[in-house]
Amino acid sequence: MKIKLLFLSTFMCSASLFAQKHTYLVEPKLTDADVQNMTPSIKSDAPAEILYKSYHYRIDYNGNMYNDIVSRVKIYDKEKANDYLDVEIPLYESSTGSDREKLSNLKAATYNFENGRVKETKVEKDSKFKSTEDKNYNITKFAFADVKNGSVIEYKYTVETPFYYAIPKVMIERDIPVKYIEYVFETPKQLGYTINYQGSLSPTYREVEEKTIYGGDHYSYRFAYDNVPAYKEESFVKNNDNFKTSIKAEINSSVINNITTNFSSTWLDIRKRLYDNEDFGLQLKKMNAVKDILPANIKSIPVDLDRANAILKFVQNKYKWSNELALYTDKGVKSLISSKIGNSAEINLLLVMLMKDAGLKCDPIVLSTVGKGLLTAYAPSVTLLNYVIACVQTGEKFYIYDATSKFSSQNTIPPRAFNSYGFLMTEKEAKQLNVVYPYVSETILAVDAKLNDDGTFSGHFSDTDNNMYAMVNNESYSENKDTYLQQYKNQYKFPYKNIKSGPAENEAFSTSFDFDSDTFVDAIGGKLVFNPLLFLYTKNHDYDQTEPRKAPLEFLSAYNRIKKVTITLPEGYAFSNVPKSKKIRTEENEIVYEYNVVQAGNKLTVTTTTSIDDATYPKEYYPAFKQIFDNITKLEGQVVTAVKK
Repeated sequence: MKIKLLFLSTFMCSASLFAQKHTYLVEPKLTDADVQNMTPSIKSDAPAEILYKSYHYRIDYNGNMYNDIVSRVKIYDKEKANDYLDVEIPLYESSTGSDREKLSNLKAATYNFENGRVKETKVEKDSKFKSTEDKNYNITKFAFADVKNGSVIEYKYTVETPFYYAIPKVMIERDIPVKYIEYVFETPKQLGYTINYQGSLSPTYREVEEKTIYGGDHYSYRFAYDNVPAYKEESFVKNNDNFKTSIKAEINSSVINNITTNFSSTWLDIRKRLYDNEDFGLQLKKMNAVKDILPANIKSIPVDLDRANAILKFVQNKYKWSNELALYTDKGVKSLISSKIGNSAEINLLLVMLMKDAGLKCDPIVLSTVGKGLLTAYAPSVTLLNYVIACVQTGEKFYIYDATSKFSSQNTIPPRAFNSYGFLMTEKEAKQLNVVYPYVSETILAVDAKLNDDGTFSGHFSDTDNNMYAMVNNESYSENKDTYLQQYKNQYKFPYKNIKSGPAENEAFSTSFDFDSDTFVDAIGGKLVFNPLLFLYTKNHDYDQTEPRKAPLEFLSAYNRIKKVTITLPEGYAFSNVPKSKKIRTEENEIVYEYNVVQAGNKLTVTTTTSIDDATYPKEYYPAFKQIFDNITKLEGQVVTAVKK
């Protein structure tokens, strides 16, 4: 999409004029007071604050964009500001290598006040490496030196890029306060952009005007914000960046050589671009490459969904994902077939092709992963997309598949892809589909314990998950068994042994261990007092936000969480002060909790069930969650007494 803009004789000027710096914005000078100051100006306990941040995007008449970035950060607590002490600058390079971004004018330094003056410690570029997520990105990395509490760290650089149609989103709200941040975007009038805003903050300064700068007529946009508080991230949110204030420019049209072009004005336009692309739609046309891959016994399965599930297993077993997220293929489907390893687009486009080869109605769904952010349906853009999955249609129903995970199944795909919705791209239409997890997942925590005469407990514990939770745990355990098991060591501080993890019946995943502990019982006046949930009781819950809720509540899945503890007393003992069963719920049963107690002789079984019937709730539901979980904590805090007869 590299262009040269047609410009009139009045636009003619030298290269030096195009490269001149803007003059109407002035970067503030770093002062001695900035470096000496040890008191945050916006929030007293902030570990750091941004003194000045500037993003200046300018496009010239050769179709090049220059991104001038300046960042100045004051460090108050070095130990809590580690995220700002290392900087990574990503530079994109096309798969062919013909178009690439270039870094220039990089300057970085640490400033400290020593011996009555400001001391500057310059930073050199440290390393350059390929991104592990996308091999088209080269990362330049450096770390600030001589950083202390009170230091000011600053960097400046320019990125020259031919990708003027892919302008990064700029986050205005950060996890630390911002004294001043500005966004400047300047484009020749031949290019039309939509400036998309997100979040609740309004700019302190706003200038949108036409100017003659850099030797020609430009549209100029400037937005600046003063004294922006730190954004406190909320729990039960997939990606907090979706709710922070941000700005992003999206190209919508151009007038070049008197020809007007509209860019991706609809999702149908994007569908055409994808299907015309060598690394997407033209790959799907190479059906001859896959015609002899599937075994005959899979192709002959009579039931469509059974056949689709068998094809998924075939791809999962035969091909490996490279861990690279991609909308487009890198080396192509044919390369995947021979090498057995490929990016997410290659894996899932091959899956689509094999489904088609087996007579199924299958097309790709394109989407944005959770980490990239929500799609903006009202402003279609291919740059928002970074992932593709397979969709099989039978009748009026749609079923989604993703072969990048060895443990995915029909409609149960990696959580990264469940990002509200995507677009089904057929050869003729683009159709928006909800991409949400359709099932209820379940966790069953079971304890079978015996109280011993000496006041200790011994027993067996199991943690069993199904559906989405099973897939996630299977993946985590497969990736690193030691790390997976460490979570149990971190959570349960009492002695246990014979810990085992692995797949269970009905595609579930289970972990179990045996335990012996003397930490669950208090001996009071010859009586043994303990919580009947033993170590499954927690004093606190996570719905403890006191500020007004900004984001909806988002879970991996609707779920049931069941705790079942059976306690057997030794001979000669009996239960007293046994709690009563109780049930609490919201008016429409969106949240239901049951505390059920059954006593049979010297055995007591307490079963609690927490049911959440949807994966997403509006922010207005947060008080209801908080109230119910307050009650859950009280109910589960009840104790029983074992009395010797």
